[in-house]
Amino acid sequence: MKTLLVLVGKTANKHFVAGIKDYHERIEHYMPFDITVIPELKNTKNLSNEQQKEREGELILEQIKPMDTVVLLDEHGAEYRSIEFANWLQKKQLTARRLVFVIGGPYGFSPSVYSRANEKISLSRMTFSHQMVRLIFTEQLYRACTIIKGEPYHHE
Repeated sequence: MKTLLVLVGKTANKHFVAGIKDYHERIEHYMPFDITVIPELKNTKNLSNEQQKEREGELILEQIKPMDTVVLLDEHGAEYRSIEFANWLQKKQLTARRLVFVIGGPYGFSPSVYSRANEKISLSRMTFSHQMVRLIFTEQLYRACTIIKGEPYHHE
């Protein structure tokens, strides 16, 4: 199974960039994994939040293939403990051809992206910046890979 993480806008904080790069490289030891960055929209001052979400949504949907399993990182999604997420991922590895995780922009997702999604996952009930979520999620994806392989990274 191939796994793709789609991000809206580049990661601005150099510390987050370094952490994401580190986990990206670690994840690739366990499964094919790519990160696609959709460029931030230009001239958004004249756009409402809804218009911005719609435009970002169009760009997100361009990255998705018909057979993809699409999972949005969304505050209203299912919450998992790390071991539960690892079990969920292991099941997806058996059923999904390509698993696409999407982290939207600061205003969330358009209705068209929600319609296309197969599932939604929440990292926490707390709110994190969409920049920070990138690092937290890549770490959790790596953690899930080590749990699946029975490696000692995760401690219960």
